[in-house]
Amino acid sequence: MPRLSVIVIAKDEERDLPDCLASVKFADEIVVVDAQSSDHTRELAEAAGARVIVRPWPGHAAQKAFALAQATGDWVLSLDADERCSEELKAAIPSLISRDGVDGYLVRFRTWAFGRRQRFGGRWSERHLRLFRREKASFPAREIHEGAEVAGTVAKLDAPILHQSYRTVAELSEKLDRYSTLGAVERFKRGKRFSWLAVLRAPWGFLKRYVLWLGFLDGWDGLVQAALGARYDWQKVAKLKDLHRKPY
Repeated sequence: MPRLSVIVIAKDEERDLPDCLASVKFADEIVVVDAQSSDHTRELAEAAGARVIVRPWPGHAAQKAFALAQATGDWVLSLDADERCSEELKAAIPSLISRDGVDGYLVRFRTWAFGRRQRFGGRWSERHLRLFRREKASFPAREIHEGAEVAGTVAKLDAPILHQSYRTVAELSEKLDRYSTLGAVERFKRGKRFSWLAVLRAPWGFLKRYVLWLGFLDGWDGLVQAALGARYDWQKVAKLKDLHRKPY
């Protein structure tokens, strides 16, 4: 039977990490890379049986690439601290990692926000490459959206990862503000330039999330997420413009 490693990067995650690690007790190895947390993240990870490595924060992609390099299993399941392996995924993994001809799986996500399941606004189609052969995988350098890539065949998987996302509007707002900065820096590094046409991304983003992707069916939650998502689109554009400003 191939061995499975679980990798998690964390910083000040004492609220979410215990449930994450409890959901993957079945794994042959759990590796937690802790970015010098100031809370009890490290102690909680060690108590859960994880191998903990403390390392300064170099960015999302670099930290995940480091975590991947520490894993020793034939296969890797990559989770964030606010994610859990579902019972369906747990039951499916032994047969999935024993298959020939598949090197990675795009795993379906079920997401909760504000304490409630989110079903629309694009959530129904959300998948991420999270289960993969270690030797075939990498995390390319990016400022944001630090997804794994696999040199090989990738299949879709319906057994889900459960994502316990932001609890409050303030938490979502702070996260999107941080991510808009990273997104602007990423675009700047790729040589992208500000254009007035890009200003239309904000209203289009709201329309897409709230109407075309049926976010309104999530009620107030859908409205909040569509509105803050549109603000995120606008902030990325404005911050990119800021990066190109000449100093006075």
